Amino acid sequence: MDFTFGSFILMIAITVFSLIVGQTLKSKFKKYSKMQLRNNLTGKEVAEMMLRDNGITDVQVIQVSGQLTDHYNPANKTVNLSESVYYERNAASAAVAAHECGHAVQHAQAYKWLTMRSKLVPAVQISSQLMPFVLIGGILLINTFPALLLFGIVLFAGTTLFSFVTLPVEFDASARALKWMESKNIVTSQEQTYAKDALRWAAMTYVVAAIGSLATLLYYVSIFLNRR
Repeated sequence: MDFTFGSFILMIAITVFSLIVGQTLKSKFKKYSKMQLRNNLTGKEVAEMMLRDNGITDVQVIQVSGQLTDHYNPANKTVNLSESVYYERNAASAAVAAHECGHAVQHAQAYKWLTMRSKLVPAVQISSQLMPFVLIGGILLINTFPALLLFGIVLFAGTTLFSFVTLPVEFDASARALKWMESKNIVTSQEQTYAKDALRWAAMTYVVAAIGSLATLLYYVSIFLNRR
């Protein structure tokens, strides 16, 4: 099988798998959003408790619009929780809130992978803006100006690196969240199982994204190597 064709088929397979993971994630969160917490804490309250237990007093927990838009912003030190997570009192909201606070703890402790990812952000933002135009131009001019495609590949490699650096950051944040929830009896053993499953599927989206980015990178590399 031609390497370029093989890379293309792999990209298609990963895209399909990504859709399956995304739908499964939504299904899991819908299911666990119906599991009311025994302690009746909201996501906001869970987040504030975790921050306080880790001695973090300079991070604010705020509500943002959208679904699955939860994130930690190291620039302004805010834990941003979507409306459903911020106000709801269930296993899914507790898991997400604690996970995002896991990033805040990473930031406070200068976790090396988070530090590395933060340093890559400016370069990746610039690369993401330039990359589509450079890659399209590089493919169109592959025989007359191959260096343009090579430049596009270098830009894409930067975003692929970012995707893989993100993996330990996300897995570590989930591990911190689950450990804290268990040690502080935030959830029952059954609720812990729900939280762990929800975070596992959330992490899978990052795994698929990283593998998909690598497959796409290999596809462009194969085009460059097989140019005539």
